[in-house]
Amino acid sequence: MQCNITTLAENTAGKPYLIGEWGFCAHIETADITILWDAGVGSGATWNAEWLGVDLTKVDKVVLSHSHFDHTEGLPSVLRKIHKDIEVIAAPDLWEGRKFSIDGRVRPRLFIGIPYTRPYLENWGARFTLTREPVHLSKNVMTSGEIPLVTDFEKVGEDYLVTEIDGKMMKDDFSDDRFLIVKTTEGLVIVLGCGHRALINSLLHAQKLTGENRIHAVIGGCHLIDASDERIMKTIAALKQMDVQRVGVSHCTGLRAGAMMAHEMGDRFFFNTVGTRVQVP
Repeated sequence: MQCNITTLAENTAGKPYLIGEWGFCAHIETADITILWDAGVGSGATWNAEWLGVDLTKVDKVVLSHSHFDHTEGLPSVLRKIHKDIEVIAAPDLWEGRKFSIDGRVRPRLFIGIPYTRPYLENWGARFTLTREPVHLSKNVMTSGEIPLVTDFEKVGEDYLVTEIDGKMMKDDFSDDRFLIVKTTEGLVIVLGCGHRALINSLLHAQKLTGENRIHAVIGGCHLIDASDERIMKTIAALKQMDVQRVGVSHCTGLRAGAMMAHEMGDRFFFNTVGTRVQVP
C-alpha cells in the first residue's frame, strides 16, 4: 500500500517560502485515509500546506501525539482550514496540567500543555475521541495507544518537564505519548511526534502490536536533544540491528544526535524538515 507523508511544521524550513517553527505536524495520505498528525505551534502548518499544495479540507481525521503546546497550539488554525466537523484522536489525559520547571524547581512554572479548552476547539469542529488503547483508523493505519517501557537504556522524562496531578507537581512520565503506524508492502512506517516514551521502546511496541518485524521508515521527533552520547549510540545500534531502512529525524531529536545518526547510518538517514515528502510504494 502506498503512503505519502509531507511534513508541514517543523523547526527548520527545507525550501524557500516555507516557514519553520518549533513543533511538528505531518500530512499522511494512504489509499483509504488522510490524516493530519499534530498541528504545530502556530500558523506554519496552514501556510506551508498552501505553498506545498496540500488540501487540508480532504483530511479525514486529526491525531495528536501528545498534549504539549508545540504539537497542539496550531489546532484552531488547521481546524479552520479543514472547515468541517472532524474526529480528533488523543490520550484521555490531554488536558492534564503539564508545565516546565526551571533549575529543577517547580517555581517559577510555565504552562506547556494544550492552551485551549475542549469547548473552544469543539466550536471549531473538533470531535474528540480520547482513549488509552490503539485506534485502527483504517485497514493499514493505526495509533499506538499507550506505549510500555521495556528498554533498559532509554530514559523517559526530564526533571524540568512536570505535570500537575491533584494539585501536586510530579515528573511527567508522558503516558499520553503516541505514535502512528502505517503498514506498507515495504514494512512499517512509524511517525513520531516527540518520541517522549523513547524511540526504541516505540519501535518494539509497533512490532508487537502488528506482528510485523520489518520497519521501513521512522519519521519525526525522537527527543534525543538531552541524551548522552552513550544513549544515542545505543539507539543507533538498535536501529541498525532492527534494519530500519530510512530514519528521518525532526524537531526535538537535536542536531548533535542527528549528526551522530547521519555519520553512523549514511544514506539511510535524512533530516525531516518542513517540505520533506516521503513516499513509500
